[in-house]
Amino acid sequence: MEHVKFGRTGMPVSKLCLGTMTFGTQCDEQTSFEILDTAFDAGITFIDTADAYPNGQDGELAGLTEEIIGRWMTDRGRRDDVILASKFWAPMGPNPWNRGASRKHIIGALDASLRRLDTDYLDLFQIHFFDSDTPIDDTLRALDDMVRQGKVRYVGCSNFAAWQLARAIGRSEALGISRYESVQPRYSLVHRDIERELLPLCRHDDIAVMVYNPIAGGLLTGKHQPAAGPTEGTRFTLGSASKRYQDRYWADDKFDVVDAMRPLAAAAGISLAQMAVGWVLANPDVTVPIVGASSNGQLADAVAAVERPLDAELKAQLDELTMRYRAVDAAR
Repeated sequence: MEHVKFGRTGMPVSKLCLGTMTFGTQCDEQTSFEILDTAFDAGITFIDTADAYPNGQDGELAGLTEEIIGRWMTDRGRRDDVILASKFWAPMGPNPWNRGASRKHIIGALDASLRRLDTDYLDLFQIHFFDSDTPIDDTLRALDDMVRQGKVRYVGCSNFAAWQLARAIGRSEALGISRYESVQPRYSLVHRDIERELLPLCRHDDIAVMVYNPIAGGLLTGKHQPAAGPTEGTRFTLGSASKRYQDRYWADDKFDVVDAMRPLAAAAGISLAQMAVGWVLANPDVTVPIVGASSNGQLADAVAAVERPLDAELKAQLDELTMRYRAVDAAR
């Protein structure tokens, strides 16, 4: 597995990042261990999680995904062999201060994540969403303290608009403290709005970009049929996540894209999933795509996309096919 430069940090990361939000709901602990083993054996040594995971539950299982990863790292002796990222912001308790980006919640959330992950540091600690209720300077100073204490190597953000990230970078520079070295936005063939402002900002300021949903929650694999409804056991039917994924992707125009992709994939001799991940990998402004799995065999297409990059002509065809999504869906 090739390794790539992670922004300006000097920390190389594997060209694929393993997303873990399925661990604990869509797959049990044994399956999660198998997925982690398969990813590691394929050279995927960058793992992304969050304190609120697993996906599709309303808080009662929050923290379980980190616990599973922690047990895997301890059982396999892998902590020093992986780059480990987690996120905070979501509610993690009954009190109103058990959420957000205040200093109190950041310190408590990090300590709890470290306990669940059975480690004394994170390589990357990310704010999961923008917090409009907390002064940005307070958040950045608290994160800088975590870096200075050695509990965190780098800090990043997720789901930030370009203006929010630009503002944060400016305040970090003015204060002379740690800045967000990465951003984690949603990006795929059917959701391309980050190309307009966020990616140019990241290119200019050398911010690493780790994108999620590269196969649109599974829609771009072609396994769903609109007439039959969402396939059971997928993100489109999973608890509290189902409405979010259906609102994002379950639409006639997106199924039209899948139908148009089928002959292109057939002509290239690759799967739809491999083509979708390959298109993301072909964007030089993307550092790594985050690829998840709910079964042990689902990582094969992503690994194949790294091993067999898309040719320029196919990428151009896909660019043209999905050009509308550079502007559509920006608010979803």
